[in-house]
Parts: sequence; structure tokens; C-alpha cells
Amino acid sequence: MTSEARPRARRRALTGGLAALGLASVMIMTEAALSPASAASWPTANGSQAVSKTISVSGTKDYGMRRLYGSGDLGSGSQDEDQGPLLELADGAVLKNVIIGSPAADGIHCLGSCTLQNVWWEDVGEDAATFLGKPSSSSYSVIGGGARKASDKVFQFNGAGKLTVSQFQVEDFGKLVRSCGNCKTQYKRTIAVSDVDVTAPGKAIVGINQNYGDTATLSKIRIHGDSSKKIKPCVRYQGNNTGGEPTEIGSGPDGTYCRYSASDITYS
Repeated sequence: MTSEARPRARRRALTGGLAALGLASVMIMTEAALSPASAASWPTANGSQAVSKTISVSGTKDYGMRRLYGSGDLGSGSQDEDQGPLLELADGAVLKNVIIGSPAADGIHCLGSCTLQNVWWEDVGEDAATFLGKPSSSSYSVIGGGARKASDKVFQFNGAGKLTVSQFQVEDFGKLVRSCGNCKTQYKRTIAVSDVDVTAPGKAIVGINQNYGDTATLSKIRIHGDSSKKIKPCVRYQGNNTGGEPTEIGSGPDGTYCRYSASDITYS
């Protein structure tokens, strides 16, 4: 090989090495992008505020990651169904960047359409949030945030309309979303849960009333720590308006009421 050819060979070797390195980097980045996201860390509170009387919220309220916790009549920490909420949102209200501490009373009530953005429940009381709008056009959005230590339900859907939960995380819970099984006034309810991290223990992600035409659509659900798959993604009930305990009539995807496929649920 001539001396002139040697630099060309070295350049070809260097170029090939860089190309291989670039390909390896792309592969690593692609694998990282395709791997299921793990649950994000919980936020640190920026100060705390005791709440002894329900706070009414209208318009947009940003708490800047302050922790609110119940005191006085809202500080018993019980599972009493008649507890008041820490926050009551008017129709159309937006609540942002708040941590609900303990005691949490009955969390948050939405009287109509509402948006809960980056709201965190450290220790769910009776329920984390209850949705109460009566028009079928009511729309409730939970975007980001998380909840844990919910012995029963996280989100209680008593009203009409559509509830969307996205980019949320839940751990140590009973049900993430429950369409009211025995309210005096019943409605057809639409539920969509997407891009959510679920950490065991837990019982079900969504519970709906088949006889009232409820639907639940699930996608990008990541379940952690449940290798035996005890957490049910979607449960169907026979609801009633008499106050009786609703009967479970089935679970799993059926294409009509529980809308998802096996690929929508991943386990790690």
C-alpha cells in the first residue's frame, strides 16, 4: 500500500467507526423511547395551608404547589360519605398545581365541567375528586398529577358527561375511576383513561354501569408490581338508583362498554 493510500484507509476506518457509533446511539435512543415510562417522582410542597371550611373556586386557581389539608370539621380523616370537600369548583373552573395532604376530607368537588391540572393527593380521604355536573355536555379533565392511599375510589363520577384522565399516576388504591353504582339519579357516563401509571396494590382501574350505557376507553396503561395481574382494567356492573350495592357482571374488554385491547395494557 502506498503512503498516499494509507490516509484514505484511515479516513474510511474513522468514518465507518463514527457511523457505527451514530447507529448505536440511535438504537439506544430508540430503545429508550420505546420502553415503558416509569412513574414520576412525587412533588415537594411549597408550604402548607390548613382548610377548615370548603374553599369555593371559580375561573382559574393556581396554588403554586402549596399543600392543603383539612382541619376542624374537615380534619377528621374519616371515610364518612357526608364529609365536605376541601375545594368546590364552579362550572368551568380550572385548578392547577396543588397538593392535597392529609386529612383530605372529601377532596375536590366539581359542580360542572372542570379541569384538574397537576393535582396530587398524598393520602386520599373519602374520594380524591367527585364530578357532579348534570348536563350530558359536561366535560371533566384530569391532566397530570397523582394519588395514593385510596382505600376505596380515587375519582367518583356521579354526574353526567365525559371524564378524561391522562398523564396520571396512582398507587395503593381501590378503583381509579368509578361511575356511581347506586346514585338516586343515574346517567350514561363516558370515561377515557390514557397514558397512566398504575402501581399495585389496587383492585380496578375503571368501574362502569353496563345497564346505563357507560363506556370506558383505556390506552397506554402501564401497570407496575402486579405480575399476577390482579388489578382489573375494566369492570362492568349492574347499577341501580335505589342505593343498593351494585352487582358485578363482568370484566375485561368487550368492544362495547370496556373498550381496549391487550396491547393497551403493559406490565412491569
